[in-house]
Amino acid sequence: PAANSIRLDLPRFTLIGATTRAGQLSAPLRDRFGVTLRLELYTPEELCLIVTRSAGILEVPIEREGAMEIAKRSRGTPRIANRMLRRVRDFAQVKAGGVITQNVADQALTALEVDHLGLDAIDRRMLTSIIQHYGGGPVGLETLAATINEEAVTLEDVYEPYLMQMGFLTRTPRGRCVTRRAYEHLGLAVPAGTFGLDQLSL
Repeated sequence: PAANSIRLDLPRFTLIGATTRAGQLSAPLRDRFGVTLRLELYTPEELCLIVTRSAGILEVPIEREGAMEIAKRSRGTPRIANRMLRRVRDFAQVKAGGVITQNVADQALTALEVDHLGLDAIDRRMLTSIIQHYGGGPVGLETLAATINEEAVTLEDVYEPYLMQMGFLTRTPRGRCVTRRAYEHLGLAVPAGTFGLDQLSL
């Protein structure tokens, strides 16, 4: 060992690191991890099991269809599913005798402005603003954030990834563009030859 190195007498241990931004780690640090794994989003069926288990812990009666309705709108993320479950539970206890059915879950999540694909009010505001104010894009992130009065870092880290995974939004060198699927999901007419739609064929 080098003369100025420090040696610590530690028991053997396993170091596990987790990040959503692996590209921002230096290559020497990244390469020191012996096994590199990528975690994928949960499927609706897997989330349905998680919601059902959580409902049991909360002592909330829930039907499988109700659990699946929550799961399908949870963006593939257990913590979102559990958060939605608690809000649906509140709705069910006040409006539906405490039992979470598919209809009750749908009513509760619709009241929370979460649609059947898991998009919330801010997701739809992003897409609608790009369409209405910028002709479908491209538009810069800072400009979009100012338009809908949200922080750019929030849009980039919280909302953009899911919209891109669902095929509603694309990134180009000139900015963000919506896709044909976004128009269709929002029930808007699809204009021919817009820059945002042309990205799908590149």
